[in-house]
Amino acid sequence: MKFLTAKSTLPFLGLLGMFTFFSLSSTSLKAQEDGEKLFKSYCASCHSAGNNQLVGPGLAGVYDKYEREWLYKWIKNSQSLIESGDQQAVAVYEQYNKVLMPAQPVNNEQIDAILTYIKDYNEKAPAAEAATADAGEVEQVEVESSDNTTYIALGLVLVLLILISVLRKVQYSLSIVEAKKRGEDVPEEKGMKDALAHWVQTNKTIVALMGIVVIALIAKAGWDTAINIGVYTGYEPEQPIKFSHKLHAGTNGIDCQYCHTSASYSKSAGIPSANLCMNCHAYIQEGPQYGKEEIAKIYAALDFDPVTKTYGPNTKPIKWVKVHNLPDHVYFNHSQHVAVGKINCQKCHGPVETYTVGKQHESLTMGWCINCHRETKVQMEGNGYYDEIHERLPENLKKQYLEDGTITVSELGGIECAKCHY
Repeated sequence: MKFLTAKSTLPFLGLLGMFTFFSLSSTSLKAQEDGEKLFKSYCASCHSAGNNQLVGPGLAGVYDKYEREWLYKWIKNSQSLIESGDQQAVAVYEQYNKVLMPAQPVNNEQIDAILTYIKDYNEKAPAAEAATADAGEVEQVEVESSDNTTYIALGLVLVLLILISVLRKVQYSLSIVEAKKRGEDVPEEKGMKDALAHWVQTNKTIVALMGIVVIALIAKAGWDTAINIGVYTGYEPEQPIKFSHKLHAGTNGIDCQYCHTSASYSKSAGIPSANLCMNCHAYIQEGPQYGKEEIAKIYAALDFDPVTKTYGPNTKPIKWVKVHNLPDHVYFNHSQHVAVGKINCQKCHGPVETYTVGKQHESLTMGWCINCHRETKVQMEGNGYYDEIHERLPENLKKQYLEDGTITVSELGGIECAKCHY
């Protein structure tokens, strides 16, 4: 019987160590991905993972500020905790203007994963959400980052070419020494083109494999380009009037539906009329960011005299540029999501209250919509729209819903083709 020597054991231990490391790393990464996915499904519509306040407060530090057992109870059913007289729950409720947080259908392990993701987010990228730069600055940073990556790639290619040239010189020098040693004629130095042709002829298998890899990369690049046709994530057109969502929805706290009045009862969220703007701007004639210039454009559209506060007959429409464009064969109803589904605007439109100019936050592809329908829990409790459905549910599903709330939109037909394509 052969025994493993120390020398022969080292490679085995190295492989075992590498396997253990990658196993632990992949497990940690999977937990982080799950936490991020859960956060986006249940929390992101009202909270940021950092310090920014959206509908609710930013969650940075929440994992250290409160005891974990208390957080389990609060997240699962804050109303029940408040009604029980829990002093900490009552204090939080009153601190944030008595806005009740909806009960979340998550278990302790899922809450742990969410809190781990939030903590990791704040430790690794604290500046990502604390930054208050406008969209133009963000785009500039992205462009610079892209340019740096290009320069690095070009630098690596240049270093590789220099290395190949040096190695060829070394190889030629060694061939001269070898020829002189054998008493043969000194071989003629081949050019780069001849050397490459010789290498290709003698390494056909490697060349074939490299060709397959190149073809696969080109196919992948083509596929990525094709699936992104018509996807305008980040689209931020210049508008005829520089309306700041950050000032109105963020600083002044104006509810989205004050301007987009039809979102709760119509298919379309609607574009607010200039007359709606005059509810405030008949008196507020100068803004903190653009002064009188942009507000004057509203007056011009309505032929309004801010001195006499009278309207003239020469009105003209404001030619707003549409931001979100769905294909003609897609049906989307705002009221179904806002009034029935009780989905916050930020779920689809992102943190609008931080935008200077309105922009497209999500991809709005079919895959994105289907994933949302698969992950979003149906808010049946206290929702009159679902009373009849709730009554007709089989007892086993009622029990399942009441215990952990796992009924999703997809289980009620939310991913049937005819729901969105008709």
